[in-house]
Amino acid sequence: MSNTESRPDEVVCEAARAAGIEIITPRDVPLGGPRAMNVRRTLPSRARTLIGAWCFLDHYGPDRVADSGGMVVAAHPHTGLQTVSWLFTGEIVHCDSAGHHAIVRPGEVNLMTGGQGISHTEISTPETATLHGAQLWVALPEAARDTAPAFEHYAPAPVTGAGWEARVFLGSLLGSTSPVATFTRLLGAEILLRAGEALTIPLDPDFEHGVLVDTGLVSVDSIPVEKDALAYLPPGSTSRTLVAAEDTRLLLLGGPPFGEQIVMWWNFVGRSHEEIVTYRDAWQAQIIDASGEVVDDGTRVAMGRFGRVDGEHLPPIPAPPLPGTAKLRPRG
Repeated sequence: MSNTESRPDEVVCEAARAAGIEIITPRDVPLGGPRAMNVRRTLPSRARTLIGAWCFLDHYGPDRVADSGGMVVAAHPHTGLQTVSWLFTGEIVHCDSAGHHAIVRPGEVNLMTGGQGISHTEISTPETATLHGAQLWVALPEAARDTAPAFEHYAPAPVTGAGWEARVFLGSLLGSTSPVATFTRLLGAEILLRAGEALTIPLDPDFEHGVLVDTGLVSVDSIPVEKDALAYLPPGSTSRTLVAAEDTRLLLLGGPPFGEQIVMWWNFVGRSHEEIVTYRDAWQAQIIDASGEVVDDGTRVAMGRFGRVDGEHLPPIPAPPLPGTAKLRPRG
C-alpha cells in the first residue's frame, strides 16, 4: 500500500499510559481519489515510531467497494522495508517490478521485500464487494536494507483452543511457527477470541508488542483496548492475559526493540534526510517525461532503481514535495 498523504511527515495521535501499557488511538487518512478510501493509522505516531521493526500500521474497512471505490493504488516505490498484507475480507491483486503477481486473500500473508528498491501496484479484484484488512511495514536493519527485492506468500493453518483461534503469519506463537523469512525476529498473528473468554499468551520477554483491535473490545491485563486502538506493551513480560468483553478479532505484533533510528517519509525508509532525497529523485526521474509530466501509461515508466511493473496501465504515483527547507529527522 502507498502512503498517499500530501504531508506524510505529519503524525497526530493521542496516547495514554496505564500500568505500563500505552493506548494509541488511530487517525483517519484518505488514500485519495474522489471517493477516497480511508484507512486508520496507528503507527507511526507522535508517541511511538516502532514496535520492534514494525514501523507502519494501516487498518481499513469493512468498506463497501460500491461506496469507497475499493483499493486502486497505482505503481509506487519502496526502499528499506518489507510490506506485510493481511486481509479479513475481500481480495487484492499485487504486482511488483520484481515480476511477482499474487492475490492477497483473507488469512493468507503476502510479504514483499523492498530492500534496495521496488515498485508495485495493489488493486482490489472486481469480485470484491467488501474490503477489510491491515497493511503493515517492517523496517529493515542496516545490514539488510539494501537487499534484493523479494516476495513470499504463506497461508497459516489455524491453531485453536477453548474460545479462541489464532493464525501465526510471522514468527512463533501458541505452538505455530511461520516459515516466512524476516531480517529481524518478529511476531505477527491474528487472534479471534469469543465474548467472555480469556487467553493467556506466552510472550518472549525480549519483545515489545502491539495489540491492534479490529473488532470487539478486549482488555490486556485488565486495561481495556477499544476497537481500532493499538496497545503498546513494553518488553519484560513472559505472558499477557487477554479477556474479551465481546467477540473480538485482533492482531498481535512484536519484536525486540529495533535499536536503530530511521527516517520514514512517504514510501521510503532510510537513515538520513539526504537518503530520502536521493530515493525521491530516483523515482521522479523514472516517471517524469521530458515535458515534466507524469507518464500516462505505466508501461512507459523508465527502468531504474525501482524497476517497472509490467502490464500496468495506470499512471504511476508521483512523490509529494519534501517539507520545505526543514530536514527530516531520524526517529526510533
